[in-house]
Amino acid sequence: MSTESHDDVPLAELVTVRDWLRYAVTRFSRAGIFCGHGVDDIFDEAVWLILATLALPLDRLEPFLDACIPGDERMDLFENIERRAHDRIPTAYLVQEAWLGNYRFTINEHVIVPRSYFAELLDDDALDLWIEDPETVTSALDLCTGSGCLSILMADAFPNADIVAADISPDALAVARRNVTDYELNEQIELVQSDLFASLDGRLFDLILCNPPYVTAESMKQLPPEYLHEPALALAAGEDGLDIVRRLISEAARYLHPGGILAVEVGHNQQLVENAFPELPFTWLTTRSGVDGVFVLKREDLPGAA
Repeated sequence: MSTESHDDVPLAELVTVRDWLRYAVTRFSRAGIFCGHGVDDIFDEAVWLILATLALPLDRLEPFLDACIPGDERMDLFENIERRAHDRIPTAYLVQEAWLGNYRFTINEHVIVPRSYFAELLDDDALDLWIEDPETVTSALDLCTGSGCLSILMADAFPNADIVAADISPDALAVARRNVTDYELNEQIELVQSDLFASLDGRLFDLILCNPPYVTAESMKQLPPEYLHEPALALAAGEDGLDIVRRLISEAARYLHPGGILAVEVGHNQQLVENAFPELPFTWLTTRSGVDGVFVLKREDLPGAA
């Protein structure tokens, strides 16, 4: 394929990183892309896509702005920009990586792009009210692990914990295994294929953490096209978004040590959760952005606790 032009785009005139950044911002703006997978605006999305495609450091744009791009790399850039703008594929899938906090993860379309309030809550020690000393946590469970990102963050937050990372999808677990291996955590994190607790009978944990599917049926209909590239299994959770949450609450007590806690992310569904379980004493953890997106329940407050 010629590098001189592609349809109406004169590739020979797009020489430097600066040229391509300007082009990408314009292309994304005209296409009306939605930014919701790790960045908040079109400029940052363009920077991420260009630097990652060129295998350049993501935090060092300035030194490379006037670098000339060879012809073969221009074609790679053009194709990725077009797939982002026309096909609305998230940048994370195009470059096969995503970041959560300071952690980099390999991903593909078998897992959702890592994003979770737990990343900042763990960093802010928001569970201190229930876990006075993180080193006393010896067993933890990350349900719906997906890429394994939260289990890896948990390994850092709870260094003495044996962690089980469970997911129903074998394809997702293959991605998680890659990330666990990359961080050399195979001795601390065990990957288990399980439909929630189905394959975990007999195991007890000090902490169960879960970022489950929680998108309502109505919200699924209104998702931007970018989100439709993610596995629906990891997003949709029935009419009111609580199909998985109900199972977690009804079953979790059997898998927690006395004094153990269940922490579940539900996004903006706080009112739905409280309406569905008016008898439960939820504690809501507030994120830096002011969202009460995660609830915590002690084992003794859960249904079925002896």
